[in-house]
Amino acid sequence: MIRPNLATMLGFVASDVAINQTLLQQATSYAAERTFNCVTVDGDTSTNDAFILAATGRSGAPEIARSDSPEFKLFLDAVTEVAGFLAQALVRDGEGATKFITICVEGGMNETECRKVGYAIAHSPLVKTAFFASDPNLGRILAAIGYAGIEDLEVANVDLYLDEVMVAQGGSRAPAYREEEGKRVMKKQEITVRVGLNRGASAATVWTCDLSHDYVSINAEYRS
Repeated sequence: MIRPNLATMLGFVASDVAINQTLLQQATSYAAERTFNCVTVDGDTSTNDAFILAATGRSGAPEIARSDSPEFKLFLDAVTEVAGFLAQALVRDGEGATKFITICVEGGMNETECRKVGYAIAHSPLVKTAFFASDPNLGRILAAIGYAGIEDLEVANVDLYLDEVMVAQGGSRAPAYREEEGKRVMKKQEITVRVGLNRGASAATVWTCDLSHDYVSINAEYRS
């Protein structure tokens, strides 16, 4: 039960920074949206979610009180980096997971549609089992892009990469693509899927994993 809206987890980050409450809440929301809300293992959510950011103010440094200050930017980046590490750890430790998948969707009209495409790929059982089998099944990925819910998507403009290997160009198999190159990438434990929608300047990233025999066994053998 791991998917956006914090997944099934309790996340805690603590700092000795002095910062006012408004900016602390801004940092919490900013980090959660770009980390914990970008992970998915199986598409199911939970009622037991929390991400808590605490700041004690004991560092002795002056209080961060302005959102446009360099100090706030440094704090924001640091919190997001730590939260990103923790969020990715959820995926890496997913039930039965054998591979860590980064899905980068680029060239969208806005971030929302980029995320729709990323989640469609990440939630597809056929895509996830193909990753487990090290099968470079580009048709399954392209199908997920197509049913992601982008009504005016021009499929003929879509490009698709597995790591550095271009597997689809203009919505169909890339002329120079060789399946042995796709298989080489799919055998890795960490893989990047990059989708080029070629219709705008927005982008989004989603982190997920494969779906293995162990996932079914683990979830079949206990009752929550």
